[in-house]
Amino acid sequence: MSASSENARLETFCDGVIAIAITLLVLDLKVPVFENAHSLAEIWHVTSRLWISLFAFLFSFVIIFIAWLGHHNLLKNVERSSGFFLFANGFFLLTIILMPFQTAFMAEYLNTEYAGHAIVFYSVVAVLHNIAWNLLYVSIIGSRPLVESDKIDFVKESSKNAKYGLVIYIVLLILAWWFPYAVLIISTIMWIGWLVVSLNFANMGSTKNK
Repeated sequence: MSASSENARLETFCDGVIAIAITLLVLDLKVPVFENAHSLAEIWHVTSRLWISLFAFLFSFVIIFIAWLGHHNLLKNVERSSGFFLFANGFFLLTIILMPFQTAFMAEYLNTEYAGHAIVFYSVVAVLHNIAWNLLYVSIIGSRPLVESDKIDFVKESSKNAKYGLVIYIVLLILAWWFPYAVLIISTIMWIGWLVVSLNFANMGSTKNK
């Protein structure tokens, strides 16, 4: 089996896992029960409780979408494969399938006195996810690069961003023990930034592949 064929199968498998993870996110969105509501105001009050679940859903959806977009852009540049690369992808998928549980955890406890614990857990998953990205890049640009020489700079630039991200998320994990809500706000802003960066790299990757 050629490396390109193996990577095509790998990308298909990863896409399937990511699609399942995104689908699982929506299962935490529960239809509100109105049987105890006796007025329009009470109905709106019950409905308003959905904002936490909606926030957690959208937050995790954006993270997984960025992960898929980045992974898709990365694999477009990978010409060969290796055992290390395959295992790095496996760890990457492990961090992805943790996100539906992370979403349910955050939705359940974000508006309670245990919100800090939920945000700390999110921060742990964020660090693991970033470690997975760094392992992917190490497996690609190691002593025997899995990309052609004309694409190595693009991958190295992406790897540099992942290293910066790892430092930032470790710091946020430490801060989450004392300032959980501040960390959540910073993380939300960062993921918006990552989305912009991912779209820019997608355009760069498409240009280089022409």
